[in-house]
Amino acid sequence: MPPGPLAILPLPGNRCSIVWSEETQEAARINALPDTDYLAYLRPRFGSFLGEIKLAGARFTYPLNLTLADHFIAPRLALIGDAAHGVHPIAGQGLNLGLRDVGALAEVLIEAKRRGEDIGAVDVLERYQAWRRFDTTTLAMVTDGFNRLFSNDNSILRLGRGIGLGIINAIPALRQRFIREAAGLTGDVPKLLQGRQI
Repeated sequence: MPPGPLAILPLPGNRCSIVWSEETQEAARINALPDTDYLAYLRPRFGSFLGEIKLAGARFTYPLNLTLADHFIAPRLALIGDAAHGVHPIAGQGLNLGLRDVGALAEVLIEAKRRGEDIGAVDVLERYQAWRRFDTTTLAMVTDGFNRLFSNDNSILRLGRGIGLGIINAIPALRQRFIREAAGLTGDVPKLLQGRQI
């Protein structure tokens, strides 16, 4: 939608969570509506593919922005997950990034400990930072770019989006590549995320 994407994220028990991007003032206005008016506003945007919808939890708003820590480490300290990076939740990549951070940090620390190194030393922690910095920055920029690409109503971009998505859907190998990339199964994946012992 022009103000931003609406993501429908599946949860157990025939429920879902939504991430609804709107301009700041409009988001505050919508969130202040009573439940019935809120649902009436949401239904046409949500669609009917899941049947009737109702609210199951609290609603809240918060600003969405891209954040990347200047440094992921300091002496005896390593940042992981949302402490190191904040990405738009539209692609559901925040958790994947955090899990890759945990896997990479565990692998670096375990291997350093086996070699008798001080696991809190900056040179050890720099290995973690070097491993995670490129992946995190790349995914954050791609996610932000997708959000900007889909958060407008420009007719040329709309045509380009349609053609691009059509090509991806028409070529199974390309579609599979995007799925593997989104799941964090490409690149230098930590052993824990591959199901391997460190």
